[in-house]
Amino acid sequence: MKAKDFDKKFDEGQNVTHYLNLSKAKRPEQEQKRVNVDFPQWMVHSLDKEAKRLGVPRQSIIKVWVAERLGLQPSH
Repeated sequence: MKAKDFDKKFDEGQNVTHYLNLSKAKRPEQEQKRVNVDFPQWMVHSLDKEAKRLGVPRQSIIKVWVAERLGLQPSH
């Protein structure tokens, strides 16, 4: 299918997902990179307390707070 035909179907509101190979789809700038950070025990305790209060994992709190500090919007 040519791009202009695909675009036309999309613009008309047709479902075009069956034309896509979603197994190879990537979200630019969203690839994960593992990093190790050492925190003092008191800080881990405080993070866990806040995570429990909000009902989210500790990692989520850290990601959101770092993104806020960097002036970025967290992606969901």
